[in-house]
Amino acid sequence: MPRICIKDIQKDIPVGESLCSVFLIGSAQKSEGRNGPFWAVKLRDATGTLDAKIWAPLSQNIEELKMGDFIEVKGRTSRFRENLQFTIEACRMVENPEELNLSDFIRTSAVEPAEILAQIEAKINEEITYTPWKDFCKSVLKDQRIRQKLLLAPAAKSVHHAYAGGLLEHMFSVAALCLKLSDHYPELDRQTLFVAALFHDIGKLDELSGGLVNDYTDEGKMLGHIIQGILMLKPFLEKAKVDSALALHLEHLILSHHGEPEFGAPRVPLSPEAFCLHYADNMDAKMAQCREAFSQMQENDEEAEISWSAWINLLGRSLCKMPQTPKAKEKEQNKAKKNSQDSQGSLMGFFR
Repeated sequence: MPRICIKDIQKDIPVGESLCSVFLIGSAQKSEGRNGPFWAVKLRDATGTLDAKIWAPLSQNIEELKMGDFIEVKGRTSRFRENLQFTIEACRMVENPEELNLSDFIRTSAVEPAEILAQIEAKINEEITYTPWKDFCKSVLKDQRIRQKLLLAPAAKSVHHAYAGGLLEHMFSVAALCLKLSDHYPELDRQTLFVAALFHDIGKLDELSGGLVNDYTDEGKMLGHIIQGILMLKPFLEKAKVDSALALHLEHLILSHHGEPEFGAPRVPLSPEAFCLHYADNMDAKMAQCREAFSQMQENDEEAEISWSAWINLLGRSLCKMPQTPKAKEKEQNKAKKNSQDSQGSLMGFFR
């Protein structure tokens, strides 16, 4: 029997219909309720996550559920506070997980991580003219431990880009945003900002375990990826002989990229480049959260004008998916605008 993926449950299977499939345990916590103990479980596969509950009396017979284990479950979906929830009516642990296809359970970036890394290396050659910066970037990315982990690393545990290759995707996206900001604001130190954008989250290689579990490491809990990133990059900065003021600025950009102390920033942004990195990082994370939320929604029918995502605890809100401007009309308007400009001839050229 082919397994049912979470995306199918969320989009295609009617609420309340009985189903059975195998999932990865993303998290599991036992609590006490009015009717006895219950388990709150987050089920995972490569297509998404699904909140599940195991109620008494079944919950009383389960002593342990471990994150990273595979479980076969049978149950039904329901709606709770507008969110889809799965009630597990029967379950068993998978005894031979090696027989499963792991690609069914580990989500990866849409573009192959190796291809993203190659694009990053090409952009480094294209953008960086200051030799110590170029040597620094190349030495970091050629380090075997860093390179191997980058190809599999997520950018977060669950917030954004939380899949294999997600860190590379986020690094490159933020760096591309910062280059566009540098085009708009030529007074910025384009190369230092670009390098900082590439490596602002490099400490996540050691903060998160990645893999099936993708949990915080002991070092990640004790230090956090910002400090871990500074420690990781320090030897490469020294070896590349980057100017001390530029190296200091890079470290400040990494330390301040979360913006405010309440969001985990050891330092607030103190340079124009630091503001740019902070907002580019925040923008990329928010857009990724929007994409993730909208991917779990039903496609709008032709008559629907506005639709809402499920409640997102971290953001404290549902996200609104608005209808977009029809592209055919947009083309007609652009064509009409161009014809109007052409008809005015040299007069428009004068005002440009």
